[in-house]
Amino acid sequence: MSKQIAVRLPDDLMEFVDQQVANGAASRADVVKQALKRERRRVATEREIAILIRYKDDPDPEIEAFHAWADRHPPPPLD
Repeated sequence: MSKQIAVRLPDDLMEFVDQQVANGAASRADVVKQALKRERRRVATEREIAILIRYKDDPDPEIEAFHAWADRHPPPPLD
């Protein structure tokens, strides 16, 4: 199920959305939908990172293994 909403965006964001459509995005709605999905993943990731930081010294082997892996794999730079 989906619902329709009206959103007002500043000119610079509309230019970006239209540019994405010109570059192959299916529609303006699709650009907004994909952006919201990315934001939802970002929020979930921040929540998971906060949990891992809070329990960094936890003796749980799975958490220790994750921290060891993360130390060997630095995150890519953010745009």
